[in-house]
Amino acid sequence: MTRTPSGLVVGVDVGGTFTDLVQLDQASGRVRIAKVPSTPANQAFGVIDALNAAEVDLPALDLIVHGTTTTTNAVLERKLDRTGLITTRGFRDVLELGRRTRPQPYGMTGTFTPVIPRDLRLEVPERMDAAGAIVIPLDEDAVLAAGRRLLEAGCVSVVVHFLHAYANPQHERRAGALLRTVWPNDHITLGHALLSESREFERGVTAAVNASVQPLLARYVRRLSGELSRGGYRGQMLVMTGNGGMVSADRVADEAAKTVMSGPASGVMAAAHIGRRTGVPDLISYDMGGTSTDVALIRGAQPQVSNEIELEYAMPIHVPMVDVRSVGAGGGSIARVTEAGLLQVGPDSAGAVPGPICYGRGGTEPTISDANLMLGRLDAGRFAGGDGAAVAPAFARLGAALGLDAAGAAEAVLRMANTTMAGAIRMVSLSLGADPRDFALFAFGGAGPLHACELARELGIPRVLIPGRPGITNAIGCVVADLRHDFVNTVNTPVAALAPGRLAQVFATQAERGHRLIDAETVGIRARRVLHSVDMQFVGQTHLLRVDLDRPDIAPEALQELFEQVYWRRFRVRLPEIRASVVNANTSVIGTRAEPDLSALIDPAGRRADVASARTATRPVRFGTDWCDAAVYWRDHLPLRAAIPGPAVVEQMDTTVLIPPGDRATGDADGNLLIAIGGAP
Repeated sequence: MTRTPSGLVVGVDVGGTFTDLVQLDQASGRVRIAKVPSTPANQAFGVIDALNAAEVDLPALDLIVHGTTTTTNAVLERKLDRTGLITTRGFRDVLELGRRTRPQPYGMTGTFTPVIPRDLRLEVPERMDAAGAIVIPLDEDAVLAAGRRLLEAGCVSVVVHFLHAYANPQHERRAGALLRTVWPNDHITLGHALLSESREFERGVTAAVNASVQPLLARYVRRLSGELSRGGYRGQMLVMTGNGGMVSADRVADEAAKTVMSGPASGVMAAAHIGRRTGVPDLISYDMGGTSTDVALIRGAQPQVSNEIELEYAMPIHVPMVDVRSVGAGGGSIARVTEAGLLQVGPDSAGAVPGPICYGRGGTEPTISDANLMLGRLDAGRFAGGDGAAVAPAFARLGAALGLDAAGAAEAVLRMANTTMAGAIRMVSLSLGADPRDFALFAFGGAGPLHACELARELGIPRVLIPGRPGITNAIGCVVADLRHDFVNTVNTPVAALAPGRLAQVFATQAERGHRLIDAETVGIRARRVLHSVDMQFVGQTHLLRVDLDRPDIAPEALQELFEQVYWRRFRVRLPEIRASVVNANTSVIGTRAEPDLSALIDPAGRRADVASARTATRPVRFGTDWCDAAVYWRDHLPLRAAIPGPAVVEQMDTTVLIPPGDRATGDADGNLLIAIGGAP
């Protein structure tokens, strides 16, 4: 294996509003950072802009790790490439029938559009039974005819999705081989190869998403790689995947669906890494950017990974991904009064262009960022070319419809936004059987540190952890992430009926595949870890619970006991008389990379001898209905182990930290801030 030289490594993350970059010099410890507006029309330009802003020497660079929202945005906005589906006769409508749930809990309202339209879903004679035995042989002529018909219809990508291919993939493999004789590109997705799961709806949607974004991702990676090459870059580019790992850009398009939620996952990996270094391993990560807020749970410095994520209604993507929940509340979320006379904040956002009013780029509608500026929490002078003067009239207009003055309207906007974000934190913690009070809140993103303390107080969370560079934490996640490959295979057998050694055999096959993939990478690793788990349920149930295993050759009796323990922790109910069933076997093969030194994210040379020397001003800041004089500090000048009582504002290049009255912030050796809420220890 070719080892990556110890030198310059860049992590770059493309968000909805900003593109963030961090360059680490692993030899000297020097750091460069950049934050530039994203370029939605072509995200590659934003990446190049960030490299230029940080003055990165591309020919000298060893490695680029890239987190992208290309596939996530394409799926959410349905800007997908024309894709066809070839499936078992009689099952063309599986993607549309789904689970027969409703978009809204009340009333027959809402709409649903399948990933692949019905006229591009074609059937061929073939059938396996659930045990993998052939019931109807594959009609090879029908497969070729279907392929040609889809090409004539303008499809650039195709999915082969047969009913019981998870049990026996022979027909899918043969259909794929036949299609390669007529299909003009490599965009052929075989459902079983991406996800070997029994549920045909979830497996079919996952494969359809993969095929629909595969050409788009391949074009994007090719375009970005070309731009980098023209700049003199000759190193490797890795792309973050939704499971918190990364794969080579050369192969990432093969399993494009795995890059969905790539951007949010990188931030969670950074939170886990920093929490472990800080000695705070149990975290709720809270990433508030310009467009949305992402929340995830981290136990023991290990993010929760799920293969049952539903991106939106009837859009299950069942590949392992970090379990991130998102809400439409970001710094750019627009506030308005509805026809019913109610205040609404988000989910629509001002985005990068025109952005909030205070950016001075033509925005006219008040946003969360504008509300923070209105209440003194943000400094209008921090926005180059910004327009702070236009903010007050906008809130005066908003307040007139609510019977409030301008400041009261801004306070109402922040309260509404905080309520929405607190709900997301409750959802992600309580749905996983966790009490938010047992965790610390890890706040990052450009806007997260402004709201973190008030959210923690609302939820009873005792501590808030603010990393050194909150606004570029997602980019930091790219440089601390490891290589990772996850595998899922359906077992679907009651524990009592498991043949001896069956699970161990599945795990061994999965681990072997993972090791082969890591061997194929050209990035140096220092160690490998193999994690095994099973998805289980009581016989007769449909909900799955993840059970982590210490060893792959576990006995059935021990497996039943482990599941009952997990069930008790989640639901506080014991059902010893009901037998359990193993649905899926999961394996993660992780190649751990050398740990980067993050202590220089804030330049040590800029630190002052005492806290008073880092103070830059005092300004009135509103908390609730009261205005207080808050000390303002420049974070780059704060000494290590600094102690800052609230009310205070800590400003830095990439964000602003708000410390309300009664709270107290303390710095650590890495430059992180730990904030005790209301005098908590």
